[in-house]
Amino acid sequence: MELSQELASAAWRKATKSGSNGGDCLEVAPLSRGRVGIRDTEAPERAPFVVSATVWAAFLDGAKNGEFDF
Repeated sequence: MELSQELASAAWRKATKSGSNGGDCLEVAPLSRGRVGIRDTEAPERAPFVVSATVWAAFLDGAKNGEFDF
């Protein structure tokens, strides 16, 4: 399956703590070949970022450890 088709049929999800107001949220979707799609909920028609599951896991670990707190 081509990536564009896979993204169109992906099971997108956002954090359960995200509000329902539709603002400032990201959605993620697991993809084939160890990839993860990431998109903005305010602009789902825009092309998402696609990263490896390893990169996504490193980002999550950094966020949990406060590496991105300003």
